[in-house]
Amino acid sequence: MRKLLYIFALSSLVWSCGGGGGSDTPPPATINHAPTTPTLVYPTNNLLCIENPVECKWNASTDSDTGDVITYQIEVAENSAFTQGKQTFNGTSLIQSVPLLEDVAYYWRVKATDGEDSSSYSSVYKFYTYGEGVTNHLPFSPELVAPELNSVVQTTTANLQWTADDVDATDTLTYDVYFGTEPTPVTLKSENQSAISFVTPTLAPSTTYYWKVVVKDGQGGQTISQIWSFVTD
Repeated sequence: MRKLLYIFALSSLVWSCGGGGGSDTPPPATINHAPTTPTLVYPTNNLLCIENPVECKWNASTDSDTGDVITYQIEVAENSAFTQGKQTFNGTSLIQSVPLLEDVAYYWRVKATDGEDSSSYSSVYKFYTYGEGVTNHLPFSPELVAPELNSVVQTTTANLQWTADDVDATDTLTYDVYFGTEPTPVTLKSENQSAISFVTPTLAPSTTYYWKVVVKDGQGGQTISQIWSFVTD
């Protein structure tokens, strides 16, 4: 009888410590969703801004996670890679006052974050600040279209493509194309062309090529692009 009581007591102890079939499965992890990407409102793309400081404005992002507080990171810089003269602002407002230099081309973008995840950056808009007595504005820096930066080209030639704009609508833009295997391309392949594309000479296999474009406005103003590159297969 004493043995039976001992077995009963031991069984009760095991049951009370979780041996009675209770579930040990942890609750599912909470998945956080990033906010949607903001859309830019002002300054619009290619605008000549008269006011300074400039009031940058954008549309609100949304978040499917109820209760998340959305904040925004605003970047304004003097080049489209956001590496020169960059100013960064953070906050919950949909407007940001940005003090800028006169007669300078600027680029801006915004992304949203909920404290855990961030949206993609918005589109990049460019604008020019007004300068007293300025009669001609430099063109905006050319922007890459193709081939994609550091991509692999599997053809014997490549069609280099870019875009460029100027707030002076009457200016006629022309382009000089530099192309070669030097990390800083110095070989001028095409001069004063009006087309925004250039077909390269025959390419060598397994080679990295570098190129840049100088845009000229016919009024003495010119702007140099970043250096772009691609690799042959």
